[in-house]
Order: sequence, then structure tokens, then C-alpha cells
Amino acid sequence: MQISDHMLRSFTITALAYVFLLPLVSCSPHGEIISNHTSIKENLHKTSPQMTSYIAVHGLILWVSMGFLMPVGILTIRMANKEEGGRRVKVLFYLHAIFQTLAVLLVTVGAVMSIKNFENSFNNHHQRLGLALYVAIWMQALIGIFRPPRGNKRRSTWYLTHWILGTVISMVGIINIYTGLEAYHKKTSKSTGIWTILFTAQVSFIALFYLFQDKWEHIQKQASHPPLPSDQENVIVVTQRVNQKVMLPQPCAKRNALTNLFD
Repeated sequence: MQISDHMLRSFTITALAYVFLLPLVSCSPHGEIISNHTSIKENLHKTSPQMTSYIAVHGLILWVSMGFLMPVGILTIRMANKEEGGRRVKVLFYLHAIFQTLAVLLVTVGAVMSIKNFENSFNNHHQRLGLALYVAIWMQALIGIFRPPRGNKRRSTWYLTHWILGTVISMVGIINIYTGLEAYHKKTSKSTGIWTILFTAQVSFIALFYLFQDKWEHIQKQASHPPLPSDQENVIVVTQRVNQKVMLPQPCAKRNALTNLFD
């Protein structure tokens, strides 16, 4: 009987302990504790100086590759297309190849940094455009390497594809740099105004140079040609030529008339 009373008392104390302590435990479930811990860790990771440095280096690499080397490579090949031939064309072509190769390598380094150090959830425009650009850049590089020789029937199709794809990649890459600057501002709360101004100035200079290429040859021709006559001088010249054409047959007609009289 004593053993049974002791067992009953122990069971009652244990049951009461579970009744009173269970609500306290349920207020802080294990999953919520882990979730809160993970969230705090992620926030600390986002704002850490090391992560900020990684983001800055990633942005600088993509700025140099997509925002500078690739557009300059396009400008060099346009200059080569305007040359008739010779050593200058070869130099410009090799410069184009070097600039584009460096751009592809730097983009690859930037992509590896993004995969290794950043959260790639692809829930924003910057990451989605970056993934599409990475695939398109390597496609463009392979198209440039495996180009058909001149005179081949596929050469015109290849040239059109290479030109359109390169232009689209360069433009979308510039847009993605702006989205990257915005993402950097949101992630680090640091101002990017000065970087946006500098990049806009660089892009504007490249765009003006691109447009100036088409007019440079025309400007040179304008300076080398003699001045054109005025409208009045044109009328006088045309009138003189018409009079000469009308007056030239008259001596022949008079000579024929005199010959007929004597005959």
C-alpha cells in the first residue's frame, strides 16, 4: 500500500509538471527558434564588411567587362569595317578579339563570385538579367570563334546574327549595371549616386563616339571638296552650255545653204 501511494504521488507530480511546463515550451517551438536564428545570421551576413567588399568587387568586374571592354570592342570592329585593308585592319580586328575575350573572362569571374558568395534566388531583375547575359555572352563568343570564311553562303547570316546579338548583349549589359547599382544600394544602404553619374558619363561618351564614327568620313570629305558654285552661277553655266549646243550647228547650216546656191 505504501508503494502504491508513493507511485501515485510521483505520477501526479510528473503529470502536473507536464501540464504547467508544456504551454511554456509550445510558445517557443524548435522550428521558430531555428528560423529566427537563421534570419539573424543572414542579416548579419548581408551587412558584414566582407560581404560588402564582395559585392563591390563583383560590381567593378562587371562594370569593366560589360560597361567598358565590350562597347570598346564594338567600336574597334566598326573602325576596322571602314578601312579598305592593310595592317590597320588586322590591328583593329585583333584589338576587338582581345577586348571581347577579356570581357568574357571577367564576366565568368563575376559569375563565379556570385554563385560562391551571394544568395542566388533569382527573385529580382538583376540576377535574372545576369544569368541570361552569361549564357548569351558565351554563345556570342562561340559564334565569333566558329565564323564561316569570306565568300561562304552562310557568311551574311553569321554576320547579321553576330552583330545583332553583340549589340543586344552590350545594351542589356549596360542596363544590368544600373540594376546592380540599385541592388547594391538596397543591400548595403550606401549611396550610389556618384557611381551612377560616372557610369552615365562613360556610356554617353561611348554613344557619342559611336554616332560620330558614321559622320567622320563625311566631315573629312566636306573639308577636302572645293566650294560649290552658287545658284546664279549654275544657271549661267547651264545657259552657256545650251547656247553652245544650239549655236554650233548654225555654221554648218549656212555652209550647206551657200553650197546649194552655187550648185
